[in-house]
Amino acid sequence: MKQPDKPDYLGHRERLRSRFLKRGADAVGDYELLELLLFNARPRGDVKPLAKALLRRFGDVAGVISASPDELAQVSGLGKSSIATLKAVQAAALKLIIAPLSKRPVLASWQYLLDYCRASMAYFKVEQLRLIYLDRQNKLIADEVLQQGTVDHTPVYPREVVKRALDLGAAAIIMVHNHPGGDSRPSEADIAMTGQVAAAVSAIGIQLHDHVIIGRNGHSSFKSLGLL
Repeated sequence: MKQPDKPDYLGHRERLRSRFLKRGADAVGDYELLELLLFNARPRGDVKPLAKALLRRFGDVAGVISASPDELAQVSGLGKSSIATLKAVQAAALKLIIAPLSKRPVLASWQYLLDYCRASMAYFKVEQLRLIYLDRQNKLIADEVLQQGTVDHTPVYPREVVKRALDLGAAAIIMVHNHPGGDSRPSEADIAMTGQVAAAVSAIGIQLHDHVIIGRNGHSSFKSLGLL
């Protein structure tokens, strides 16, 4: 008896996986890379239209995996398994980027820190304040989101920064926050808030090494700008 033909999408999946494994990421387009991720979450059917819909909505692969679960859920056809797969890829990428920071002084690994902050914060739709806590050798103790605000404002309370730094036994901190609008230049409010935090931590012997603002198109360093 003649065996039924395989669905067309199975042949496409096999060919795409083979091309990717043999020739690497340069051999596949952005939508094909998303297809490879979606294959695991959706074992049946053609996922190419969904991959292209995600790119139209979020712009590029980085935008797709950085989108929040709620934003991803608004894309028709994208279920919980697919969303979990995309967010797991982002989590794995962030762990890969930050890994060197746990093994050497952060100030000697500045580009890794910038890459990590861009990957984790540049696509976020509201402002978020991240604190990097360092020991006396400037090695990473903790990386935490302290506050989350609105599209253009994050409330910052110096006493909370001080309290958490003391709890962790930190000798220094680096402040990082994002500007969802894309422009990384510090505002007057950013400058005033940074001065308040610097004074508060300095009073208890903790150094504020820098305040970095992350935008989609770059970053600004208070230290480099002469603001610290």
